[in-house]
Amino acid sequence: MTGVSRWVTAALLVVAAVLGGLLVMRRAAPGVTAGEALDAPKALPALALVNDRGQATTLSASDGRMRLVFYGFVRCPDVCPATLASLKNMYAALSPERRARLQVQFITVDPGHDTPGVVREYLNRFDPAFTGLTGRAETIDAAAREMFVANVAPLPAEDHSAHMTMGQGKTSSGAANAAQVGAAASEAARIHGDQVSVVDGQGRFVRVYGNQDVVDGALERDLPGLIGEYAKG
Repeated sequence: MTGVSRWVTAALLVVAAVLGGLLVMRRAAPGVTAGEALDAPKALPALALVNDRGQATTLSASDGRMRLVFYGFVRCPDVCPATLASLKNMYAALSPERRARLQVQFITVDPGHDTPGVVREYLNRFDPAFTGLTGRAETIDAAAREMFVANVAPLPAEDHSAHMTMGQGKTSSGAANAAQVGAAASEAARIHGDQVSVVDGQGRFVRVYGNQDVVDGALERDLPGLIGEYAKG
């Protein structure tokens, strides 16, 4: 195992330990059988973010709906689209009344690339009702920490594009394209938490579902009970 691999593994173990220490099982709402609940609801701070329409908002902003919050990024090759597809299907299966009390919210961990417009276009591929947040990188990092989400950026790769133009007959445009592909591949190596967090209608972080609970249908089965417990009104 390389030094970088050991560092990433250690970082993830630390995050897991923090998550395990701060989350404990407690009595759930009727019909809620999966996920982990915080011992006490955690009021989210008013960290300044930007929504997918380019409007200023905060992490704690709430309109009374329960939120399912997922941290990810547009260039994510596998976990993010799979999770959002699962959320799309479970959202569509709800009655109109329950959908009106639920907000599915995507928060990017790659704000350098994921502008409001990019996030909006991406979410439209799943459900136009889904909303997104972006902002300054340091604010996104702080938001992720508040919700116990790992966010390990890929290490910067050396730029070999100049070498690629010499002795290989590559044009400068070909080298640029190769560099872009390399950058995208590097970003795809980003490590981030894949859990879905439940935020109640008062803007408090209350519960977490691991990725397995999302893809195997446990979150979908719990959704009616969660909405009844955590959405206002």
